[in-house]
Amino acid sequence: MEIINLSTQNSILGRFVSEIRDVNIQNDRLRFRKNLERIGEIMSYEISKTLTFAEHDVQTPLGIAPSFLHTDELVIGTILRAGLGFHHGFLNYFDYAENAFVSAYRKYRENHQSFHVSIEYIASPRLDNKVLLLTDPMLATGESMELSYHALLTKGTPRHIHIATIIASQQAIDYCKEKFPDANTTIWAAAIDPTLNAESYIVPGLGDAGDLAYGEKDS
Repeated sequence: MEIINLSTQNSILGRFVSEIRDVNIQNDRLRFRKNLERIGEIMSYEISKTLTFAEHDVQTPLGIAPSFLHTDELVIGTILRAGLGFHHGFLNYFDYAENAFVSAYRKYRENHQSFHVSIEYIASPRLDNKVLLLTDPMLATGESMELSYHALLTKGTPRHIHIATIIASQQAIDYCKEKFPDANTTIWAAAIDPTLNAESYIVPGLGDAGDLAYGEKDS
C-alpha cells in the first residue's frame, strides 16, 4: 500500500491547508468550504497522474491533435456531511465520474465518553472493475472510512481504491493499512498529524470540519 503525504512537497496546497486550520480564518464558512473544494481539485490532479491513459486524436479547425486521455471508469465516493465540499472539488476535475454517498457518523453511547460509527444510508452505482476515490476531509480513527468501504462493497469490487483525505492522524493511517487491501489501495493525505485527543479528534487538526463548513449541529 502506498501512502502519499502531499505536505512533504512545497506547493500552493500548503496555503489552503493552513487556512482551514487557522482559527482566525475558520469562522468564514464560505472561505472554509471554498478551500475544501480547492484542496479536492489539487488532489484530483495529483491522483490523475496515476490513472491509465490512451492516445486519442482530436479534430481541431486546422488539423488533428494527438491527446492522451485516461480510460478508467471513476466513482467518487464521499462520506457525509463534511465531505460534500471536498467531493465537489473532485467532481470539478473528474466531471464525468459517477458518484457514491455514504452517511457515516459517530453515535455516542450514554456516557458520552465513547462512540461507535453508524451507517444509515448508501447510494452508489456498480463498482466492479472501476477506480473508487473514497474522500473524507478528516481521517481520525479510520473506522468511518473502513465501514463506508465495506458498505460500498455491496455494490461490487473496485479495481483500485484511492483514499483521499485532507488531514489524517497517524493512527488512522496505520488502521487503514491493516483494514484495506494492500495490493490495490493508495492513501493520499494533504497532511498527517501525530495524535488524537481523548475525544478522538486529530491534534493539531482543525476541529470539526462539518461544523466549520455548515454550522454546528444539535447534539
